[in-house]
Amino acid sequence: MNLIHTNYVNTVPFSTNRTNYHVYVPSQTLLRKKKSKHLQMRLSNSAADGSVNGTVPRRSLAALQSAKSSSALEQLDIERGVCVPFRKYSPETVRNKVLESRGAIFSLISRGVEIVWSLGLYWSALVYDFLVGRDEEVVPFRARQLRNLLCDLGPSFVKAGQVLANRPDIIREDYMNELCILQDDVPPFPNQVAFNIIEEELGQPLEAVFSKISSRTIAAASLGQVYRATLRDSGEEVAIKVQRPQIEPIIYRDLFLFRNLASLLNGISLQKLGCNAELIVDEFGEKLLEELDYTLEARNIEDFLENFKNDPTVKIPRVYKKLCGSRVLVMEWIDGIRCTDPQAVKEGGIDVNGFLTVGVSAALRQLLEFGLFHGDPHPGNIFAMRDGRIAYVDFGNVAVLSQQNKQILIDAVVHAVNEDYVEMANDFTRLGFLAPGTDVSPIIPALEAIWQNSAGKGVSDFNFRSVTGKFNQLVYNYPIRIPERFSLVIRSLLTQEGICFTLKPDFKFLEVAYPYVAKRLLTDPNPALRERLIQVLFKDGIFQWKRLENLIVLAKENVTKMSSNPALQVKEMQGSRDWRVQRKLDLTDTIKDGARLFLIDEGIRRQLLLALTEDSKLHIQELVDVYRLVENDIDVPSVALEVARDFPTVVRDLMLSWSESILADR
Repeated sequence: MNLIHTNYVNTVPFSTNRTNYHVYVPSQTLLRKKKSKHLQMRLSNSAADGSVNGTVPRRSLAALQSAKSSSALEQLDIERGVCVPFRKYSPETVRNKVLESRGAIFSLISRGVEIVWSLGLYWSALVYDFLVGRDEEVVPFRARQLRNLLCDLGPSFVKAGQVLANRPDIIREDYMNELCILQDDVPPFPNQVAFNIIEEELGQPLEAVFSKISSRTIAAASLGQVYRATLRDSGEEVAIKVQRPQIEPIIYRDLFLFRNLASLLNGISLQKLGCNAELIVDEFGEKLLEELDYTLEARNIEDFLENFKNDPTVKIPRVYKKLCGSRVLVMEWIDGIRCTDPQAVKEGGIDVNGFLTVGVSAALRQLLEFGLFHGDPHPGNIFAMRDGRIAYVDFGNVAVLSQQNKQILIDAVVHAVNEDYVEMANDFTRLGFLAPGTDVSPIIPALEAIWQNSAGKGVSDFNFRSVTGKFNQLVYNYPIRIPERFSLVIRSLLTQEGICFTLKPDFKFLEVAYPYVAKRLLTDPNPALRERLIQVLFKDGIFQWKRLENLIVLAKENVTKMSSNPALQVKEMQGSRDWRVQRKLDLTDTIKDGARLFLIDEGIRRQLLLALTEDSKLHIQELVDVYRLVENDIDVPSVALEVARDFPTVVRDLMLSWSESILADR
């Protein structure tokens, strides 16, 4: 059987802006915070290592070096609220990999000279611009020069430039804007080399697995390239992602040099960002090495499939794990319409408003519900399916938010709604933007100015890009470090908002996001979200009747928009048992939990009673207005039955609460 090499025409290019992600698990041992900014080991504590009279033997020096180099990784784990059971990156691993290879010293010296020479010349040009007083007027030219320089220095520097494009805590905004257009599209390496790698990973000839494969790459990037093929056994069309040959030693060598350079810049980094430069390199190195392992990307795809398995509005490609290896990834081919082509989307009969609602809801679910989100949703990685679904590809660059991080993000939203800027600043510390112990008082007025200026314009004029621009100035002027995972969050939101504007120039992101958040607050049974709902409804001890009405209206709007999506209609007609179209807002569980809280929580009961009697009058009309909003969405007999079933439990909790209050009085 011969393998047919085919030129596919009129197909959707598959992006290879691959990335990273590990399998993280919550760690109970990390609940107690450690101090890990420079691991300080005192000579008085080194006796166990055999130190005598203030001297540390050689084996202790090695242990000290190992502990110090891992301190940055410990800090990352603590900030994330997770532990990493299988870590591909560590400074020791990188050092051992580099130094064990033949000719390592010569290679390091040669590469180091190349990097120092190239960056040194660029730095000298910047210094000259400053001395002659033209540093501001040549910024556009120098920014382009930097972008080209990073491309010339190879894949590690291309990836570093892409990271810097989302790090206003490190680089100026005008340079960021130039690096944002940094593309890692490079000339493809020869087909025969790629086919040899595929055969090595599969352990069998290409023609035994594929009946057809494209004779040209669909896309080529700094770390790999993609082909389109057809499986011989099933006839299914797939995308094959192949890693560039011999790229791993290059990445390890550059990371080794990066980290040694970072150790020299720790003093400046601590002063400007409140963290050492090694931590920033470790964040970058960890992500980059994960991105090199395509088995991790296959695992990411499986996780996304599991998260969205019951959501018919989202398409995640199937991964053929038996055909995958560390250098080859085979996944289902997505035949969709690129989101950068509004005309094609309309000609495909796709309802733009419905598609945008689905896209924003899917993004928010990843961020606030799953804690696992696509870190690079640029137009080449998101497609519109003809049945109204949104499809994602390229799962190398994903990030994880722990349950703790998700709750803090929701706290930040609540604090923003309540205009509690002191707590918003404290949220920055809890999320790792500020070093523990940092005085937040200078930041509070800046946060207040940013939020009031943006929110004061109303939903119609609010957009993330304007807020992010002001936030970037704040980050550049204060010792704020943006953790890698949150730089991905910011980039993800900005990119998806940009896609929305492409398809619908007058699109209002918050007009879709608010209804989703309102529905989550009103209907999610998570106790933490129930607590946040209470915080939203009470401001300065006063119940916000209008805010409750707005939440209900917005939540009903979300249900209406989602239920009208064509993908849901098709699923319902097919009689899917895994999915039922929600056509109205179901507040049964919320009302039941509210009734329980009213009975057993004296503080809530007092607040609600005060809400009904504020300003020396009964607020019956407000209560009636709220009931009219939900009367068609509540199954009263069902609520009554649920309350009756739980009545013994409620009585028991009430008695326990009463007993505890009596004992406390004594």
